[in-house]
Amino acid sequence: MTIHRPGLPDDLPSGEALWARWALLAAVSATTEEEQRKSGYRTGRWVDGSGLHYDDSGCTWWTMSRMGEGRFVLYGEDESSGVKWHETPIDMLAGGPDWLPYDELRDRIEGYELGCVYWYENGAWARAPYPDDLHDDGLDCGMSGFVDRGRVLGELSEYVDGTVDGPSTDALLADAEAHRLDPALLLGRLCSTDPDDEPLDPPAVARALVLAGLTGPGVSVS
Repeated sequence: MTIHRPGLPDDLPSGEALWARWALLAAVSATTEEEQRKSGYRTGRWVDGSGLHYDDSGCTWWTMSRMGEGRFVLYGEDESSGVKWHETPIDMLAGGPDWLPYDELRDRIEGYELGCVYWYENGAWARAPYPDDLHDDGLDCGMSGFVDRGRVLGELSEYVDGTVDGPSTDALLADAEAHRLDPALLLGRLCSTDPDDEPLDPPAVARALVLAGLTGPGVSVS
C-alpha cells in the first residue's frame, strides 16, 4: 500500500487492521524488563495501558490509542514532517471530533513535538486539511512498516521458527487482525531468540497480546 506525501486518510488500512499489525510486532518483542520501564524511557515498539507506541530514539515517535468502540487516534512525528515548520501555521486539530485527547495533543503542539494527527471512526480515517504546498507530514516514514502487510509478515517471520509445525505467519497475522489469536499457537511457533540474538520472553509476549486485545474475549494471562 502506497502512502502519499503528505499522507492521505485513505492511505491507511482500517483502524482495527493497523492496530493489530502494530500490536503483534510489539508483542513478539515484549520483555518483562521493558514492561517495567516507564514509557518516557522506552524505545522500539510496545503496548501499554494508553495504547501502542513506536519510538526509534531518534527521528520518529508515534502513538495509537483506542478511544472507544470503533474509534482510534494516531499521532506522532517523523523528522520528514514539515507541518510544524510550515510558514502559514497548520491547525492539526481542525475538524477533529470531540473525543480526541486534546490535552495531550495540545501539549505536544505547544512543545513543537507533533507532526500530524489522524483519527478513525465510522470505518474511515480523517485528518485536518493541509495547504497545497505542504510536502510531507511524516506519515509515510512513520507508518509504512505497519501499513504494508507484506512488510509486517516479513518482520514477523524473523521471530517465527520455520522448523516448527504450526500456523503460517500469514495465518497468525490474520488471526491477530480478526482479534482471535490463540497465544499458545503463536508462542509455539516463536524462535528462542529475536533477530538480534536476544532471548524472547514468552510470558511477556502473551501478556502483550492480551493487553492489546488480539486474543478475543475470555483470554487472560497471569
